[in-house]
Amino acid sequence: MNPLEHQLQYPLGETLPGAGLTLEVAPGVRWLRMPLPFALDHINLWLLRDKIDGTEGWTIVDCGISSEQVKALWVSIFETELEGLPVLRLIVTHMHPDHIGLASWLCERWQVPMHISMTDYMTAQTWSQRKEGGVTGGESTAQHLMRHGMIDPESIKQIRERASHYPGMVPSVPPSFIRIMHGTELRINGHVWQAIAGYGHAPEHMSLYCADKKVLISGDMVLPRISTNISVFDYEPMGNPLPLYLNSLHAYAPLPADTLVLPSHGRPFKGLHERIAQQHSHHADRLQEVFDACVVPQSTTDILPLMFKRKLDLHQTTFAMGEAAAHLHALYFEGKLTREQCADGIIRFTRQA
Repeated sequence: MNPLEHQLQYPLGETLPGAGLTLEVAPGVRWLRMPLPFALDHINLWLLRDKIDGTEGWTIVDCGISSEQVKALWVSIFETELEGLPVLRLIVTHMHPDHIGLASWLCERWQVPMHISMTDYMTAQTWSQRKEGGVTGGESTAQHLMRHGMIDPESIKQIRERASHYPGMVPSVPPSFIRIMHGTELRINGHVWQAIAGYGHAPEHMSLYCADKKVLISGDMVLPRISTNISVFDYEPMGNPLPLYLNSLHAYAPLPADTLVLPSHGRPFKGLHERIAQQHSHHADRLQEVFDACVVPQSTTDILPLMFKRKLDLHQTTFAMGEAAAHLHALYFEGKLTREQCADGIIRFTRQA
């Protein structure tokens, strides 16, 4: 456990739900985990006891990537963990593959609706059908990363070959949805869960807070151990997501100090406001480091070893470059850096004279 984690509280200690099993973390709220084929090897999903129009059952929050392994684990959960009750609806916090990948399969299996923000629904629709490339693969991503200084031929080759990265994990999304917006109130088994919109990590991420239970399903907006990935990607090459993310965190300020936070990765914890303060401090430090380094021209690739000290695999590197670019763009749009595409085609940033 790193020093920052010591400032958080983990009510369940080291306890984790087993494969194909659930663990109750609050009355009517169950935790389950699904595997991911990355260094970040799991996603947390949630089951909420529900009742809609007199029918008792369960609401699922997020669903994992589309894979036979994850489907099999869900089937096990349906058979052993739902007390013989049906699934009544699916809520998706945002459009990343580990959150929406199996949405079509679940909604079709149970004939239930999916609730999601319109922005993330439309983005998922677009990306699931975009066979020529995705967020972290394909020619568009390769060109984007080369402009930001990735020149290793083997890495570029592998990225070009990942043309179906997103649709491979999200082959389809449900043909219709129920829209969630900031402030939307979902009544789940007699309790109000209020949606809190967040930006920067996804187009329009939705966390869910229940005041009755003092429980926040934070999705990827607030994580206990790792920082939320905030990236500039090929589909929005001039994006400025970091200020969007940091400003979004202010929406959690009214929540009680003893709120139980249910994150998408890591363990349930208490210490929401401490963790948010840590995130503001973390990004302030990274921005200062990046600004100091740009006393000479720096590409995004030049910044990587400054921000990420550990060895990264290619999947991690694509996201790390997105995050490094996000910090450079934040300083650029603030007027602290200049931006120039040099003769070699690489974009470099330099401190304003």
